[in-house]
Amino acid sequence: MCGRTGDDDTARLLDGIGGTIFTAGDNSNEEGTPAQYRDCFNLSWGRHKARIRPAPGNHDYYTSGGSGYYGYFGETAGPAGKGYYSYNLGAWHIVVLNTNCKDVGGCQAGSTMEKWLRADLAANPAQCTLAYWHHPRFSSGPLHGNDPAMQPLWQALYDSEADVVLNGHDHHYERFAPQTPSGQSDPAKGIRQFIVGTGGASLRAPEQARANSEVRNGSTFGVLKLTLHASSYDWQFIPVAGGAFTDTGSGTCH
Repeated sequence: MCGRTGDDDTARLLDGIGGTIFTAGDNSNEEGTPAQYRDCFNLSWGRHKARIRPAPGNHDYYTSGGSGYYGYFGETAGPAGKGYYSYNLGAWHIVVLNTNCKDVGGCQAGSTMEKWLRADLAANPAQCTLAYWHHPRFSSGPLHGNDPAMQPLWQALYDSEADVVLNGHDHHYERFAPQTPSGQSDPAKGIRQFIVGTGGASLRAPEQARANSEVRNGSTFGVLKLTLHASSYDWQFIPVAGGAFTDTGSGTCH
């Protein structure tokens, strides 16, 4: 990232971790210009571009229409102007959404993207489903916090018994216990959400914990490694060199 070193440190972690890489938006955290993608992102995480499956963030749309983002990632980012898509990874179905809602016709129930999401989930009834996007439905972050506009997307995923949601936007790491779209604890059918806003931009300490928040850290850059099994998953937060915080665990699919 231009003028910062956190992204260089996390990119070095990726050098030693195989597999598919997700991004949860704000890939170029300034304005998402073509020059910033070329001169900043490309020199750190960009060396892993061939295995990145990105999601766009609000900073990516500081450049009109997200043209820097779509120009850099090309077809990998899904249809330009939409930016939502899905793919399969082993036994898992993976959904990527674009929660810059005003730029995709809204995120509400009945919107084009929400209807696409429900149709995609119905067409791909995998035992294990994971979704990622930028703006978190739940967050203990001091700047953004909970975003109720994401509830219809959570509802569609919950109705299809999805398992995991990954988000960014707030600049910290946080793990929530499985919960419903309205934030009620639900160990049997709830979705487990992670916030992984620790890729390189300046970190912010979480404030008072939201309901169902299990782990929070706002002082350590790092990446979240997920190991996806046929009917379960393991997680591990890996800190950059010199970082002490980590988080590990496992869960089973619905």
